[in-house]
Amino acid sequence: MSSTITVRVDDRIKKEASNIFKEVGMDMTTAINVYLKQVIRSNGIPFPITADVPNAVTVKAIQEAERGEMASFSSIEALMEDLND
Repeated sequence: MSSTITVRVDDRIKKEASNIFKEVGMDMTTAINVYLKQVIRSNGIPFPITADVPNAVTVKAIQEAERGEMASFSSIEALMEDLND
């Protein structure tokens, strides 16, 4: 016996995933079944799900912005020069 699952997925995501599955020799249905079997085997999501954690440079920039220590530039040229240093 089999069941049907209907899922809404962004077109781009579906296309990119389908291309990857095709490269490894499976279709979308097979890939989803593999995923669901892994969920059962691991008794949960078979990979870690975490929030994006900013890296040290980003954390420092956030802290500087919160303290009002953001860089200021008088022109695009000055900004570009600073970026290129």
